[in-house]
Amino acid sequence: SRSDFAPRARAAMAPKYVLGVDGGTGGIRAGLFEIATGAPVGFADTPYDTTHPEPGYAEQNPIDWWNGMGASVRRVLAETGVAPEDVAGLCCDTTCCSVVALDDAGDALMPCILWMDMRAAEQTEQVLATGDPALRVCGGGAGPVSAEWMIPKALWLKQKKPALFASAARVCEYQDYLNLKLTGVYCASLNNVAVRWHFVDGAAPKSLLEKLNLEELLDKWPKDVLAPGARVGAGLTEAAAAHLGLPVGLPVAQGGADAFIAMIGLGVIEPGQLALITGSSHLHLGVAPAGADVGGPGVFGSYKEALPGVAGVVEGGQTSTGSVVRWFKAVCGGDDAFYDDVNEAAARVPPGCEGLVVQEHLQGNRTPHVDPASRGAVVGLTLKHGRAHVYRAILEGISFGTRLIFDSMKDAGYVPESVTVAGGATNSELWLQIHADVAGVPFKRTRCADAPALGCAALAAVAAGAH
Repeated sequence: SRSDFAPRARAAMAPKYVLGVDGGTGGIRAGLFEIATGAPVGFADTPYDTTHPEPGYAEQNPIDWWNGMGASVRRVLAETGVAPEDVAGLCCDTTCCSVVALDDAGDALMPCILWMDMRAAEQTEQVLATGDPALRVCGGGAGPVSAEWMIPKALWLKQKKPALFASAARVCEYQDYLNLKLTGVYCASLNNVAVRWHFVDGAAPKSLLEKLNLEELLDKWPKDVLAPGARVGAGLTEAAAAHLGLPVGLPVAQGGADAFIAMIGLGVIEPGQLALITGSSHLHLGVAPAGADVGGPGVFGSYKEALPGVAGVVEGGQTSTGSVVRWFKAVCGGDDAFYDDVNEAAARVPPGCEGLVVQEHLQGNRTPHVDPASRGAVVGLTLKHGRAHVYRAILEGISFGTRLIFDSMKDAGYVPESVTVAGGATNSELWLQIHADVAGVPFKRTRCADAPALGCAALAAVAAGAH
C-alpha cells in the first residue's frame, strides 16, 4: 500500500550527515560524518596564529576562530560534494579555558587569553587563599590552583585591566563565543563550568567570587548553562547560515572542552578507562567509579558533571607536549618530510638517548606540580648527540611526564586499566610505543583518531533527533 512506502521515503529524504567542528590551538577543523554509522566522510582545516607577547603569555584573535570555522565548513562541503540540505546538525568543541571579554555586540575587546596562558599565576595564590569549598577539585582543596582556569584569568582582567573589565558585557570562553555567533544565544556548557569555572552541582561559585571581590563576574557570565548534546536556541541564525553555507535554523548542539568531548568520540565512558588526548598539550581523563570521590595532591577532579551519564572524571595534564615537538621542528627548519625522517632516525637511538634528558615544561607544568613558572630543560647534551637524540629525548620526557601523572592518580585512588589515545601522537608509532612502555598500561588506538570532531558529531546527531 501507499502507506508502506511512506517511512522509507521519509528516511531516504532525511539528512544523512552531521558536522563536528573542533576548535583547537593551531586551527579549527570541520569533520563531516555519516549520521547512521559515524563514519568520517571528510575533513577541512583552517590554521590561525598564536602570539606570545611576553614570556608565559599566549593570545589569539577570536575573529580568526569565526572566519576559520566558515572557511573549514565551506571547504569540507565542497570537497566531499555533500549538499548543505543533507546536513542534519552541527556541534563545536573548543580549547578550554580560553577566555574572551566581549562587548554588547559580542565582539572581542582584546585578544583571547588562551588556555595555555600563565599570566594569572599571581591570582591563583589569591584564589587558593580563600579556602572556599569550590576548590575541592584542585588537589582535594589543597591546591595549587591552575593559572589556566577561568576565575584566575577573570581576576587578572579585573586587577590588571580594570577599565576593560568594567566595560565588558560578557566574559566567557571560546566555546560560548562560537555558540553566540552561531545562534545568537549566550550560554555556557555544563562541561566547561564543571571542569574550569569551579561550579558545584551546576551552581556558580558565589562564595568564592565574593571572597575575591569578583561578584560582578556573575553578571558577565552566561546565565544559561546547557549540557553537551542539548540544542542551543533555534539553531543557525541567518547571518551564521550565510557565513557557513548551511540552512537557516540548522540544529546546533552544545559541545564543550575539546578533550572531554573527545572522550565521547573514543567511547571512554566506563570506569577504569582513560582517554589520552594528544595535541599541543596532553590531557589524561579517567572515568572514576560511581560513588568514588577521587582526588588529592597533583590531581584535578573528580568532576561530577563533566559528561552526561559519567559519574566522575579525574584529570591530569601536560601543558606543552605536541607544541614542544612543533617547536623543535621549527628550530631545526624542518620541511614537510621532517617528522618521517626524524622518527626513523630516532628509532635507531637507544632508550635513554645516551644520557640526554629533556623536561617538557616549556609553558609551565599543569599536573602534578601545577607550576606556571616551571621551565623546560635539556640536560646531558654532548658532542655525541644529534638531532635524532634530542627528538627522542623530547618524546621520552613527555612520556615520563605522563607516567608521573599516572602515579599521582594512583596515589589519589584512581588506576587506569587501559588507555585509549587520540590526536597527533597517533601519527608516530615510535612515540606511542615509548608512551606505552613507560606507562606500563595497554594503549589502544581507534580507527578514527579525530576523537573531538567525532564526539561533536555524536552530540549533533542527538540534538538533531537522529539518535
